Amino acid sequence: MKHAVTRELYQYWNQLRNGRSAPERADIDPAAIRGILADTFILETDQAEPRSRVPIRLSGTRLNALFLAELKGQSFLGLWTEPDRRRMIRVIADVLGDRSPAILGLRAMPRDGIPIDLEMLLLPLRHRGQTHTRILGAVAPLTIPSWLGLRAVVHFGLQSLRMVGEVDGFDPAMSSMTPTDQSRSYASWRHGYLVVHQGGR
Repeated sequence: MKHAVTRELYQYWNQLRNGRSAPERADIDPAAIRGILADTFILETDQAEPRSRVPIRLSGTRLNALFLAELKGQSFLGLWTEPDRRRMIRVIADVLGDRSPAILGLRAMPRDGIPIDLEMLLLPLRHRGQTHTRILGAVAPLTIPSWLGLRAVVHFGLQSLRMVGEVDGFDPAMSSMTPTDQSRSYASWRHGYLVVHQGGR
């Protein structure tokens, strides 16, 4: 992970789960992550209809500032370009189904400004014992543009994706991983629009 925000949230989540595949939503203490709370969000998913709008149940102020809007209650899928909405449905299903963190590289651009690159982390949460209903996430720009908070970005565009297979073997401080040096921790990796899945041979 490249950003201190995503590394901190991952470390907090990993501590909370305490050997479980994922912590409970009720375990999250906002005071414990007060320094990054503005960058975090929580998503709700519908087990019966995974292609639903995926509403945002909690939205940090810096995420709201990117779109110049209160995002709580809005569709998470609506924040993405049309092609990437379909990809994000699969990413969300993988995070929940495999209970694996996802690290995403994003690009966002206002209508009349310079695009910015961001890093997003998606982490599975349990909710009242159920394992497919909540996702804890964070998103942070890799550089702070001068227009942040003044102009709204149009949408997120997916640039890269890394799914972490073996959580205990993953080093969140690493900014990049390859199949060679991190094969035990890697479930799949993405280059452009190609996704390579690690095999058993």
